[in-house]
Amino acid sequence: MQKLILELLRLYLAPGTSPELLARRIAGESTAAIDLADGAGRVRAIVLAFRKQRDSDEARHWTLLCEVAHALQAELDLPAPAVSVSGIDGYGLWLSLAAPVPTAQAQEFAALLHQAYFPEVKSTADDAGTLVALPPCIHPVSGKWAAFIHPGMGASFADESGLEMAPPPGGQVAFLDGLHSIDAAQFDAALAVLRGKQAALPSAPLLPPLPPPVAAGTAVADGLLLKDATLEDIVAFLHSKNIEPTFRHLLRRS
Repeated sequence: MQKLILELLRLYLAPGTSPELLARRIAGESTAAIDLADGAGRVRAIVLAFRKQRDSDEARHWTLLCEVAHALQAELDLPAPAVSVSGIDGYGLWLSLAAPVPTAQAQEFAALLHQAYFPEVKSTADDAGTLVALPPCIHPVSGKWAAFIHPGMGASFADESGLEMAPPPGGQVAFLDGLHSIDAAQFDAALAVLRGKQAALPSAPLLPPLPPPVAAGTAVADGLLLKDATLEDIVAFLHSKNIEPTFRHLLRRS
């Protein structure tokens, strides 16, 4: 558990965040939200929520997440984000910032991402909000677990976006320890691109189409999301991290 707490602190949390609170959440003893903001009102994480939408394809929220994850990397040249299930109704993309930024600037970044890449989904208070349900934790309404997941597992959770059992800490670490934070230069460059897209909207409302989702079995450049992963892919990934998988129950089977 200690290594998982260190990874969460490394990627997303302000100095001074209580390790004890994180430990209680990971153990299922607390559902209290985590405050991302430091004493100066700055954050090191931007969370984009992709909830299941009424009157849309049952997996559309997952498809949108894949498209946005690709755009973050292929168009904005940002590191791969973490992917999570919320424990109740969808997914999250977790962007880590190496240096904290004012909450208002993080909210602007999230709003511009919405406008550029998934305007069909309304921005919510979760996006760049300061109080978040940081995985892994129990959702207080559904009683299921929010957790970080291997990107290739995502489609398996289109109907049920939570785990019945607590995810093993070692598996959660495996999904986080290879991730990198967005440095200040990358953030500023991406923000400039997004502001440029916004400025171009009146004269050119249609943005260039995003690349189609990668088909199963298609080679993917290192670090790029997403591909469909088989159980064998996921087991091999964990073995590469010297972790013996004990969570096959996390994959839904028809």
